[in-house]
Amino acid sequence: MSLELKSPENERAAIQVPEEISNLSTPFNGTLSSQDGDEYDVKNNIIDILGKQPHFSSVASYTNHWKLTATIYEEIWRKRSLTLFTGEDFPIEKEHELLIEWTEPKEGCLYLDVGCSTALYGRALKAAQQKADIIGLDFSMQMLEEARIKAEADETNMFFVRADGKHMPFFSKTFDGIVMGGTLNELTEEARVLSEARRVLKENGVFFMMHLIKSDAWYGRLLQESMGIGGIKFWTKNESNKLFNQAGFKVEKQIIRGIVCFSKLKPS
Repeated sequence: MSLELKSPENERAAIQVPEEISNLSTPFNGTLSSQDGDEYDVKNNIIDILGKQPHFSSVASYTNHWKLTATIYEEIWRKRSLTLFTGEDFPIEKEHELLIEWTEPKEGCLYLDVGCSTALYGRALKAAQQKADIIGLDFSMQMLEEARIKAEADETNMFFVRADGKHMPFFSKTFDGIVMGGTLNELTEEARVLSEARRVLKENGVFFMMHLIKSDAWYGRLLQESMGIGGIKFWTKNESNKLFNQAGFKVEKQIIRGIVCFSKLKPS
């Protein structure tokens, strides 16, 4: 499918994205223009709506722009983190099973991986439903470059967009589903990002969320408080659900293992 983005310069102006940009086996470089003529670079199939370097509001957001962080994120950290945080054997395959079960990707539908990092969720959605279309969105070019490498290696065709989650370059009610894995804890303005997710999600859409909650143990809380200095936030289950409700979502399903919370959200 061809993709339509919303120009950040004029909310009514569209940016038409040709389907071949999602074919990662063929490098695509150049520029895209909106109806109003504002232009955006495409480098190696990654559409750069953000352009400039973002303002780093925390240590966590700053380190996401390191190439080293992007390189080790999935293999060294992400595939082991849930076993660490749940206190049980929790391989990435188990997380993917829950993702697919709750999201139910369908043929011809469009899905967004917000704060995609290396597109772990987006690639899993595409593997489960080859005839769905996937967009990975992140503000870190380093993460997107690593995501593109991994997607091409997996023979996964998908779109990559560099943009700010607080100002998503999509028209309202665009997506059939949205997924977010671990990003919520790193956001500085989580309410705005959640509200944007609600805006671009269809009324019958689904939002799959994985995030970390406050620890019940004193030593866990002490560690989480120290992580807060770097910009990582934690909420209780009730506090998290209040955030979701305020953004216009209702919790349909929820599973908690250790400090890991999986939520299936629907528009309220």
